[in-house]
Amino acid sequence: MYVLAASAFIVAAVLGSAWITGQFTTPGVDKTHGYVTELAARDQPWRRLFRVTDALSGVACLLGVALMPRVEREWPGWLALSSYALLTLAAAVFPLDCAALSDPACGRQGLSPGHHAHLLAGALAIGAVVVAMVLLAARWRTRTAWLLTWLTMLATALTGAAIAAGRGAGLAHRAQLTLIAVWLVYVALRLLVTDRQYSGYGTPHVVEEGDGPAVLITAGPAGAWFHWDAVAGELAGSRRVIRFDRPGLGLSPRSPAPPTLYAEVARLAALAPAHPEQVTVVAHGVSCWHAEAFARLHPLCVAKLVLIDPACPDGRRPHAAARAAGRWLPAFGGTWAATALARLAGPAAHRRLAGVPDPLGIYRMGKVPTAVAGEWLARRDMAADLRRIREDKPFPDVPVTVLCAGDRAGCAERLAGDLGGKLIRLPHVARQVHIEDPRAIVDAVLAVPEACDNG
Repeated sequence: MYVLAASAFIVAAVLGSAWITGQFTTPGVDKTHGYVTELAARDQPWRRLFRVTDALSGVACLLGVALMPRVEREWPGWLALSSYALLTLAAAVFPLDCAALSDPACGRQGLSPGHHAHLLAGALAIGAVVVAMVLLAARWRTRTAWLLTWLTMLATALTGAAIAAGRGAGLAHRAQLTLIAVWLVYVALRLLVTDRQYSGYGTPHVVEEGDGPAVLITAGPAGAWFHWDAVAGELAGSRRVIRFDRPGLGLSPRSPAPPTLYAEVARLAALAPAHPEQVTVVAHGVSCWHAEAFARLHPLCVAKLVLIDPACPDGRRPHAAARAAGRWLPAFGGTWAATALARLAGPAAHRRLAGVPDPLGIYRMGKVPTAVAGEWLARRDMAADLRRIREDKPFPDVPVTVLCAGDRAGCAERLAGDLGGKLIRLPHVARQVHIEDPRAIVDAVLAVPEACDNG
């Protein structure tokens, strides 16, 4: 992500400096007294070229900010820089009608709203980039950052004075844009050479409560520990309930590696109590694959499985493109783009899918949507691994209860038959068993083994 962001900033600097060639191709723009943006005025011969380069420069700068690894206290500076990028793009969309300072006849017939919009966007863009430079220099505390910032502020003041005096605005404006381009290159080089530690990685979030035989709960896709509060609250009176968040979900930090079936089995094994104590595993959705594989690979550790709305593994082959994207997603989860995406769509998506509040703002974190996407991309690989495990490892003689909501009994019925388990249909539940009918899960966990026999 550092390399991609740095490349985007360098592209923005190069495209934003395309005006240098305009000194030779557009003689109608005064090099001493005319705006640089007059090269893209509607009456100039190479207007399309310079409008495109200005627009692409704004897009590249915005992409660089989006791909920047997120540093909490730097967000005001990157927000200001993204505003500069958007305003640069707006200035390219609304060009000048004519060369405002180079052509004395410009404006005699009146000026369009687009002309005034360009002047306003350009002024705001310069203000935004100066603010970004000041804020980021204050965070970085380097001499180079402050030197470029002060020089740019000086060039901006000289540009304003030259416009007021009616002379020399072209020279001051060109110095100003040159310093901004140099600063963007400095930002790129700083990303490439600064020794930064990858942040956001660490141990998973685990919650334990109660006392007694162990119950390990593994949530479904996009699930978090608090979705199981009702189930855990009822079980904690007689069981030791262990809940956790997979990497990137809930309060767990991101993992540098994409999810795999074997990694999830290892996670369950690490959280399960040591032998000879056995654990009851409660799993939801695709996590039922993790629970089944755990039972097959660690048969002595499992006392019972309670599988809720299990996902159906299909026979489709994994995509190489999905694997490649999955390798990038953990890093993308720490960028400003992922944070913006989560804050825009996360809370609404959570309310629609879960129907319960998000007390800690979990679904406003950028790591969550990328973790969800990473697990979805890994489904085919996990399904293939599960098929291989089923061929190599027999299922142990442990009780299995499969719960299914509504009319979605096809996959659940097949799985219950394959594992020799008991199927319980819950037609009154529309979507989420653990939220709408937690008592059904509690009863399945507390049932004596005879209640889970075939029949």
